[in-house]
Amino acid sequence: MSKFYIPRRFLFVVGTFFISLFMYIDRACISAAKDPITGDLGLTDTQMGWVLSAFALGYALFQVPGGMMSDRFGPRRVLAGIIGIWSLFTALTGIARSYIGILIVRFLFGAGEAGAFPGISRSVYSWIPMKERGIVQGINFSGSRVGAALAMPLVAGMISALGWRESFIVLGITGIVFAIVWYLLFRNTPEELKGLSEKEKTHIINGRQKSSGASSSKLTAGKLFGSGNMWWAMLQYFGSNFTFFFALTWLFPHLKNTYNLEMMEAGIYTAAPFIAGAIGNWVSGLLVDAIYRRGKWKLSRKVPAILGFSLMIIGLLGSISMVTAGGAVVMLSLAIFGADMTLSPSWSFCIDVGKENSGSVSGTMNMAGNIGSFITALAFPYLMSWTGTTTAFFYLAAALGVISIIAWVRMNPEKSII
Repeated sequence: MSKFYIPRRFLFVVGTFFISLFMYIDRACISAAKDPITGDLGLTDTQMGWVLSAFALGYALFQVPGGMMSDRFGPRRVLAGIIGIWSLFTALTGIARSYIGILIVRFLFGAGEAGAFPGISRSVYSWIPMKERGIVQGINFSGSRVGAALAMPLVAGMISALGWRESFIVLGITGIVFAIVWYLLFRNTPEELKGLSEKEKTHIINGRQKSSGASSSKLTAGKLFGSGNMWWAMLQYFGSNFTFFFALTWLFPHLKNTYNLEMMEAGIYTAAPFIAGAIGNWVSGLLVDAIYRRGKWKLSRKVPAILGFSLMIIGLLGSISMVTAGGAVVMLSLAIFGADMTLSPSWSFCIDVGKENSGSVSGTMNMAGNIGSFITALAFPYLMSWTGTTTAFFYLAAALGVISIIAWVRMNPEKSII
């Protein structure tokens, strides 16, 4: 093997990182474009809430089909198709001329993007040894947070220079190019990749989780939803996404309007919690692997997740009493850091219990999480309208964090769905 050989699984992780990054740039850009979109289309805040939640609803409903497709057809073709579809609807967002039009486009955008993370999870099962699973999941999800952080100031600048419609079209074309690159370079398994060294192939095959011996066709709805593990995983991911999706949708306008910030200033402030989330993903991923290497499989999933939800609760409640934008951003950064600490153990857990059906299992968990996202996009403007303050929303998010901790106490990664 050449001394300049770069392990191909490292390049695989670079690829999935960029999928995650582009996905969240395209997903988060609508938040930065909220004011010009509502002004151009004449939307109210509650109507914009429905536009944001339409994405989450489409995304939630198509999680399981997207995951099943990766299990059946392989993540190479499925992920390339998903990237191309969501990029197309990113571009079509810039063409929407009415409330109904943008509502439909954002629903289809969510549906098109739905299978991305389940597809990545299915490819992690084939490509990554178990002792590296935590940090790989952390790296993948940190890409989404970096993408969201970049989206706020980047899209704000693009809108100022090009206009919001043109900005969405440029982002869509960029994604379609990336979809082609992914299809040309990626393979479903290390066994299919030419140029992979025998040493690395042996390392991956010997270190990855062993198949249960059951085909994907044997994972029935009865087995999936008859599993206590599945329901607890869904419940805690609902709580995690409820907080994170606020940051992805309403944080930018919340900070801008509450603290009278300029657009670029609000974009910079809004980026901070996403950077904190990226760091939280790395910290959690390293912690997952460190505990797992000590022979503590259950604790490697439970400890990072419970710690993360605890920090999320502290940050959410602390943000209520902040009187400056800087103080609010610090506390909300802590909340997002904590919420994102739950991702690596959550998705590692799905691969643990799903194995060769991990696309379907992780898609089911992510479906529940994005029902939480759907509710968040509506809960924030409606609660503010009913109560005249944002306090009720933050108390509700913190309460869901407590329930999520209880769920993690009950979860068992050693108990397979099959």
